[in-house]
Amino acid sequence: MVRLLNHFDIILLSVFLLLLISWVQSKFETSSNATFRTGPSSPSTVKYLPGFSGPLPFHLETGYISVNGGDEDPPSNNNDGNRDMELFYYFVKSERKPEEDPLVFWFTGGPHCSSLSGLFFEIGPVNMDQDGFDGGLPKLVLNKDSWTKVANIIFPDAPVYTGFSYSKSSPNLYVGDKESARSIYEFVIKWLIRHPEFKSNPLYIGGDSYSGIIVPVVVQYLINDIETQKYPFLHLKGYLLGNPVANMQFEKNARVPYAYSMGLLSYELYESMKENCKGKYINFDLDNVNCLKDRQKYQECISNICVAHITEDKYCGYAESKPPVINRRSLSAVTEVLSSSESALPIPGCRDYNHDLLSGIWANDVRVQEALHVKKETVKKWIRCNFNVPYKYDIPSSVEYHQNLSTKLGYRALIYSGDHDFMVPHVSTEAWIRSLNLSIIQDWRPWLLDDQFAGYTRTHSSGLTYATVKGAGHTAPEYRPKECYAMFERWISHAPL
Repeated sequence: MVRLLNHFDIILLSVFLLLLISWVQSKFETSSNATFRTGPSSPSTVKYLPGFSGPLPFHLETGYISVNGGDEDPPSNNNDGNRDMELFYYFVKSERKPEEDPLVFWFTGGPHCSSLSGLFFEIGPVNMDQDGFDGGLPKLVLNKDSWTKVANIIFPDAPVYTGFSYSKSSPNLYVGDKESARSIYEFVIKWLIRHPEFKSNPLYIGGDSYSGIIVPVVVQYLINDIETQKYPFLHLKGYLLGNPVANMQFEKNARVPYAYSMGLLSYELYESMKENCKGKYINFDLDNVNCLKDRQKYQECISNICVAHITEDKYCGYAESKPPVINRRSLSAVTEVLSSSESALPIPGCRDYNHDLLSGIWANDVRVQEALHVKKETVKKWIRCNFNVPYKYDIPSSVEYHQNLSTKLGYRALIYSGDHDFMVPHVSTEAWIRSLNLSIIQDWRPWLLDDQFAGYTRTHSSGLTYATVKGAGHTAPEYRPKECYAMFERWISHAPL
């Protein structure tokens, strides 16, 4: 005899069916959109920032994305394999049409330099008011040349232990190039899954300096996913790199011919070095006495040159009450400054020192971290470029990745250099681009802004555009924000430079 369902039975059956439908939908979404486990989302909208007067006139979101370095790669650290990392990010919506404008993931170099560098000192919507700093909390002012005027930009703190990013599993976790690229790739996929409203936007991966090693690898991962239809939602259009490292040994070697071309060496010394060192100016045979002597003379000629920008002062005058200028590769001075009870002031002409000082004071302020929704007690001290963290340089060159990417039809690339950058000389970048043997569509020509010379450019059939930025150093937008914005806006809009 069939028993009729009563009211209570119907309720139970309805609940069961709803749970079943929900489970099926979640399984379908996981299988079609993601192999990675995305974890709980934690984005927060930031409407006010300490140091900025009034509400922010742009949309800022902060949050964390959990990454493991990739499910396919074996653990590379001496722990139990649990490499859960929380990568912090800043997301600024385009001020034009965020629902249509390109979506750019922008990675700061270093490695281990916080994305706050890109946000505050390069391409973001606000700058730090260095001239108005009085020893208190640094003030923030609008950047009229922000790239967010025409693009949505995500600024992640990557790899782990960069900026506000941290590891949940190990306080001593370290990564290298390969794992950094894998975790950044994972970050991109997970961020898109959590922000489905941006999946249809044109997608670009970008960065500067040491990101020149990492970004091409990430782009290769994404293209592989597109070709295998692993993530059908990827709308990748290309990548862009500024002052990019591609092969550090090659770039260091190129400093000698660059130094001569910029008038830092005499004709006689340069010709002697070419003859005696046979083009190998680093890692040369120490038994080669003549090359060794030339190298010593060369070092004397360039010892007082600022490698970030050859026309800026390397050593700055400062009062006795002020701390000494720091080097990009030494953060002991910054740590000392930030822990000192005495208030330090910016030093005229000391760009790196001032950036480290002001951003360190700002980011370590409790009010700032609360406004940014930083998880408490995850980062003991915020440092702009944390070079004290161990890192494995296990991708010696990214040129082969550029070579492979140049064969992928339909993808675009923008590579640009500051012509006063001694750290990654433009001559080395131009040399490895030539090694790709790409056909030239439009040969070397000047590009203009307001009818004034702004640099040189060349376009290739592969979709690669190369440009120099007049008077810019490492990195270009720090020195020539107006020109770099114009270059980016034209390129991202598919207009000629």
